[in-house]
Amino acid sequence: MVKLVCLDCGQTNRVPQERLSAAPKCGTCGAPLMDGKAHEIDAETLAKAIRTDEAPLVVDFWAPWCGPCRMMAPEYSKAAGALKGKARLVKLNTEQHQKAAAQFGIRGIPTLIAFGKGREAARQSGALPAAQIEAFALRAPAAK
Repeated sequence: MVKLVCLDCGQTNRVPQERLSAAPKCGTCGAPLMDGKAHEIDAETLAKAIRTDEAPLVVDFWAPWCGPCRMMAPEYSKAAGALKGKARLVKLNTEQHQKAAAQFGIRGIPTLIAFGKGREAARQSGALPAAQIEAFALRAPAAK
């Protein structure tokens, strides 16, 4: 069983490992848990997901005014689709969640941070193509 936090309602769910790629849904609100999409989340949901998720979690720290962030957005979405059932990709707007950005020491954007087993596993700044985002996500300890 793998624990995953619902990115919509914040409820913790337990999903059999073999069902991760079968589009599991939240037992509380019915939202998809691993649907292959990059979800925009808030700082509170991020904190709970980092503590709880047992699948790799990759966070894109970005801002709407950032040109490289906007350039990377379609690549990030493409990588999220390719990683369906293997990792969850989420986005945190650093303009709306400045305290979270400061907490994680975000100095430049876009910055990707991979979390596994409750802690930061890897960090990469700068826009990346989908293939590099996928490789980055799969290096997180929870992916092994």
